[in-house]
Amino acid sequence: MSCQVEICPDGPALVRGADEVIDAAGRAHATTRPVVAVCLCGRSQRAPWCDGTHKVVTAAAPRPSVVEARDS
Repeated sequence: MSCQVEICPDGPALVRGADEVIDAAGRAHATTRPVVAVCLCGRSQRAPWCDGTHKVVTAAAPRPSVVEARDS
């Protein structure tokens, strides 16, 4: 299965079918679910995963990029 990434407006990136997500610093994060939400607001306390902080952030923060998502 190939990876699919959907960017949610003012929300996270939904990554489907990846075994791991590589963050902007090059660190690998294993996925444990078929679909994972990756933080794009840069303020999650569970980075790289979304924790819903974007819902309460009033000022837009620069969005970090997901470097790579890998499937098996």
